[in-house]
Amino acid sequence: MTRPIILVPTDFSTASDAALPHAEALAKQKSASLLILHVEEPPLSYGGGELYYGMPEPSSERILQMLEEVKPSDPTVAFRHRLAMGDPAGEIVRIAAEEGAELIVLGTHGRSGMTRMLMGSVAEAVVRRAACAVLVYRAAAETLVNRRAEALHL
Repeated sequence: MTRPIILVPTDFSTASDAALPHAEALAKQKSASLLILHVEEPPLSYGGGELYYGMPEPSSERILQMLEEVKPSDPTVAFRHRLAMGDPAGEIVRIAAEEGAELIVLGTHGRSGMTRMLMGSVAEAVVRRAACAVLVYRAAAETLVNRRAEALHL
């Protein structure tokens, strides 16, 4: 019998850090394992094809090291890491389906207005497109938003 999988995306922000204890508690309650995922975005390109590098990005080795540092505080909770490249929302949804995740637990910055319109919302896109239940933790307001609560039968 395989354990249910809870997908926990991280962008190494305080918002995603705040979602991890909630995912861990659910994993313990349901004897599930955590899949801790980081999605690297490819460099931006301009209309002429030139790349924008902006602030120097951490090296691949550093990203893997940062990902390895994201783990549950309870050593009895099963987990593994995965690194992907692409559009964060698209990759989160794709990997959740590929891995058979029963739940996605992610943090959000809770941006609104112009900032959200310009930057988009990974959490919102995941909620709209995921085939499984999605639990969004908004660290700023410390409120939980649960999508498809009735589907949360781990």
